[in-house]
Amino acid sequence: MKNTLNRLINHEILSKEEAKNILVNISNGNYNSSQIASLLTVYMMRNITIEELAGFREALLELCVPIDLSAYNTIDLCGTGGDGKDTFNISTLASFVTAGAGIKVAKHGNYGVSSISGSSNVMESLGVKFSSDNGFLEKCIAEAGICILHAPLFHPAMKNVAPIRKELAVKTFFNMLGPMINPSFPKNQLVGVFNLELARMYSYLYQNTDINFTILHSLDGYDEISLTGNTKTISNKIEAMLKPEDFGVSQLTQESIQGGTTIEQSSQMFVDIISGKGTEAQNNVVCANAGMAIATVNHLTPIQGFELAKESLLSGKALNALNKLKYLSI
Repeated sequence: MKNTLNRLINHEILSKEEAKNILVNISNGNYNSSQIASLLTVYMMRNITIEELAGFREALLELCVPIDLSAYNTIDLCGTGGDGKDTFNISTLASFVTAGAGIKVAKHGNYGVSSISGSSNVMESLGVKFSSDNGFLEKCIAEAGICILHAPLFHPAMKNVAPIRKELAVKTFFNMLGPMINPSFPKNQLVGVFNLELARMYSYLYQNTDINFTILHSLDGYDEISLTGNTKTISNKIEAMLKPEDFGVSQLTQESIQGGTTIEQSSQMFVDIISGKGTEAQNNVVCANAGMAIATVNHLTPIQGFELAKESLLSGKALNALNKLKYLSI
């Protein structure tokens, strides 16, 4: 590791195979916490390359506990996090709205590292059970339309990194990897990223797979559609710029999509919104993201997806998906 760190500090780059081996060695407990922290810090100070990112991703997918949901045409809605915006849990809410619209969702998530409340924090506080049991997860997909894949259960390679990430409490290259390492290998992905450079890298990596994808980055910095401005989208077929008007809605203020300051507040906001008690701004931003997920799977226009998402949220279908998942968790 000493040699690798010296190389990285001297601005050398790793080959895909070298990057892959580093994560395998981390998984095997070959490095101490100071060495791992140093590795993470180097990548905060210089950009990661496509080859390095591909190597890290390959290692984590090979080391993960795989889940077979291939009988379902699933989608994962997942952002990198690390945008520093502290919004409410938009992509998790959008996942339930998508499930309510009849699309099967395999939601990969984790506890918040650089944010106040991650997807798993809210799910846990609402009584959703985390499991890696294939039978349980299939039952969730079949009956609720959604299952929750809590990352630590599927990525044993990360156990040596998790406490260090928590102590650092800033975004690291593991934020970049999160959406790319869903252990169920979904056929469709809606991925939000925190900058345009990463959107390009994701696009390059995904184009070498058979995944049907849409990558999102709001130009004012959000790792999802924020409706506070324009959003760059890259998919298998097209690059485009989405405006709030493309969903038939007005531009939002950043304040209108702020999250809670505690996990308890975040959970309450989640319940209010999914129960139909959200503000118009909250509903619109959730449905814009869910709408893009629906549009990605069913090859619709953004506004067609948005209308289906709105129906799912306001009719109570999204809430029904959550309640079924909670019931199955008992």
